[in-house]
Amino acid sequence: MGKNLRQQRRGRGTLRFRAPSHRYVGEAGYSKLGEETNGVVTDIKHCPAHSAPLLEVAFSNGEKVFMIAPNEKKVGDEIKIGGNASADSGNVLALKNIPEGTEIFNIESNPGDGGKFVRAGGNFAKIVAKTEKTITIILPSKKQRQFGPDCRATIGRIAGAGRLEKPMLKAGTAHFKMKARNTYWPHVCGQSMNAVAHPHGGKRSSKKNHPLVVPRSAPPGSKVGLIAPRRTGRKR
Repeated sequence: MGKNLRQQRRGRGTLRFRAPSHRYVGEAGYSKLGEETNGVVTDIKHCPAHSAPLLEVAFSNGEKVFMIAPNEKKVGDEIKIGGNASADSGNVLALKNIPEGTEIFNIESNPGDGGKFVRAGGNFAKIVAKTEKTITIILPSKKQRQFGPDCRATIGRIAGAGRLEKPMLKAGTAHFKMKARNTYWPHVCGQSMNAVAHPHGGKRSSKKNHPLVVPRSAPPGSKVGLIAPRRTGRKR
């Protein structure tokens, strides 16, 4: 018996998978590329879509932008973007102008996209090496990635560290946390479902003699759960 995959259910756009974007404050990013501007923090916002607080910054060119808040920034502080700005916390510079070993976050993948990497609360990355064409950065996952020298990043460490240290204590707290972004939760094993709800389900018990890993050659109707890996064994 076939069953729609989760990504197929999500694509139908029902309320179960639709994010409450009308509650979001706005998109966090930077001002226009190529402009050297100064701004002042006018407010600090909480947005359910972000794990870190957002700064509302009013720039001298009349533009208002939401930026991911670094540590120790408050209303009234000044933020500088581009040009000869110093490498102080909260300032935005091109990677080629940031010294090696500096803590940075909200790194652009392409110049002008507003930042795609290292945006979660409490995280930061570091510049490891610099050449004329590439900037090597070590990410919070300890992986190293190369970026273009004209990509921008914010100096410092993201505020909101320690948000995961407080225990949930009860399932209701986790429920409302997931509901804020409409995250699919809880995740139930396919073997524990009824036969009508999942190809691995059935009434006999929650432990069945069915392989947990689905073969890569399985048809689309039964390729759910743990998909077979591309390769196995130790890398030599």
